[in-house]
Amino acid sequence: MNIAEKVAYIKGLAEGLGLEDATKEGKILAAIIDVLDDIAAEIDDVEDVVADMADQVDAVDEDLASIEELIYDDEDDCDCCDCDCDDDDVYEVECPSCNDVIYLDADMLAEGGIACPNCGENLEFDFDCCDDDCCCGCEDHED
Repeated sequence: MNIAEKVAYIKGLAEGLGLEDATKEGKILAAIIDVLDDIAAEIDDVEDVVADMADQVDAVDEDLASIEELIYDDEDDCDCCDCDCDDDDVYEVECPSCNDVIYLDADMLAEGGIACPNCGENLEFDFDCCDDDCCCGCEDHED
């Protein structure tokens, strides 16, 4: 039983009791029942709007997923091998001079070195590409 049905039931009970609108109690109960009826109608309207909005959000979400698949589908592949590497990985490096933690991505590591943003110390990165693992860090490369 939904709210509107419950209010209709209460309204039927009040009519069945034969409450007089002329008495103080009858006036209050009639006013309360009218307010409950209005509230039930408003709630039904809000539920309809929310259901419509949920459908629209689901449609937008599906469209966005399709667009993301088109845009980002090939970006997870690196060019160094036939594996599916994730170029979004972030690596943490600690500067040996100032002990500052620096966060680097695969492109920054591929450059071979950077200056520490805190102290200016030259940090070098030496990777033997495709010896045991792929140069991007994955283990899926083909020899």
